[in-house]
Amino acid sequence: MKLNLLNNNDAARACRLLSLLMLLAVGLAGCKTSSHSGALSGESACLSSKVQLTVPHKDATLTVNGTMKLKKKECMQISFLMPILRTEVARMEVTPDEVLLVDRMGKRYVRATRKELKNVLPKKADFAHLEKLLYAASKPNGKKVLTGKELGIPSLEKGKIELSNFSDKPFVLTPTQLSQKYKEVELEELLEMLMDL
Repeated sequence: MKLNLLNNNDAARACRLLSLLMLLAVGLAGCKTSSHSGALSGESACLSSKVQLTVPHKDATLTVNGTMKLKKKECMQISFLMPILRTEVARMEVTPDEVLLVDRMGKRYVRATRKELKNVLPKKADFAHLEKLLYAASKPNGKKVLTGKELGIPSLEKGKIELSNFSDKPFVLTPTQLSQKYKEVELEELLEMLMDL
């Protein structure tokens, strides 16, 4: 969060929740913005990048940095980190069958299958489209900045997510494990909290 409001709980809460909503949109609505139509067969099995999420909030702009890691045909993780301390604030994990959203500060998470999200997602949104979006962005002339408007979120029209510093070096991607301290909440509950901000 690039803000002078780091001690402001309301801004921190808004940033966490808006980050999760933007992450959900980016992770699942990739097919709306991808112009890459080629096959992925020639791509590396691993892709990583830096991520910067910018979201307008009242009279300020919240910016959160993080990382994206993709294992082809297996899993994609986006992790957002608190500045200076580099503590994880939020995480999104997407597999071909499931989506996991984790609010680290609020100690809560949402786990949903593609079937459960069918009314939230565009018809053609799937893991393959997400891969195409990320691999296309990694190309020299690829689209590296996605706006809230392009992702179909009118309320976050001025929000954006930027991908940079791509690498195809191999890495180990460990599935997210959550302790008993975390509370599972329904997606609707998370969305209702977003609407109340």
